[in-house]
Amino acid sequence: MEIIPLRPGFGGELRGLTLADVAAHDAAYQAVRAAFEDYSVLVFRNQDVSNESQLAFSRRFGPPETTKVGSLGTGTHFVILTTIGPDGKVVPPDHRYAMRNKANQLWHTDSSFKSVPALASILSGRTIPQNGGETEFVSTRLAFERLDPATRDKLENSFAWHHYGHSRRKIAEGLATTEELSALPPQCWRMVWKNPVNGRGALYLASHAYAVEGMDPIEGEKLIDELTVAATAPGTSYVHGWRAGDVVMWDNRATMHRGRPWPAHEARHMVRTTISATAIDGVESMRPPPRLAAE
Repeated sequence: MEIIPLRPGFGGELRGLTLADVAAHDAAYQAVRAAFEDYSVLVFRNQDVSNESQLAFSRRFGPPETTKVGSLGTGTHFVILTTIGPDGKVVPPDHRYAMRNKANQLWHTDSSFKSVPALASILSGRTIPQNGGETEFVSTRLAFERLDPATRDKLENSFAWHHYGHSRRKIAEGLATTEELSALPPQCWRMVWKNPVNGRGALYLASHAYAVEGMDPIEGEKLIDELTVAATAPGTSYVHGWRAGDVVMWDNRATMHRGRPWPAHEARHMVRTTISATAIDGVESMRPPPRLAAE
């Protein structure tokens, strides 16, 4: 396996193996898992990807999430991100499919609003627009390391609240349904996730984060916004331009990402699997004290 660095400090294109290799062979899995811990974003080109091969690859890294209520793919292990309606045509810009894709253009980390957060996401491009539609990544590990020591120490002992409805309200009232809001109550997580393999900390932020425990609500949201702006400063991102056969995997503990716009008339169909974080991924250290968890 060969790794081609994509950005200083994070992101790597993996050459010389396939998703099927990783699913079938322990040595291939171990090599990719080590690269995942180091690079945070992994790109696989020229893959012959299907739902079955993507899921088999995904299961190597941990238990796959079941897609939440209200999403395309509900009840399966697949999140369907598409602008193609049931009639096979591209939906209009005010359609719920298009509005949810617009919400994904906010900087976020997947599943921070769930009771079990995500370790990794694996996204495959099935129908790719001719223009636009890139996925942009930043390293929240490098962003954390850019902060001054006093701020790092403070954030390591701070907790933020995350809620699915918060990010969706930034796009449109009612975008998150009553059913979704009922199933996804606010979650509280430590603001720095330390990788148990290499000990490096990363900011744990998202457009879903709306408050910092113990801070005035306005000041807490201001702090979240300031940290997000710093983490996503110009020149710090990797922008993935999709090609047919691409699969991208990223570490939700150490990155934020967002989709980029594309012409409204062009179709886009992507399939994501998401891996739940477990104790070996450091999730237990992220949980708040019992008092906060019960609020």
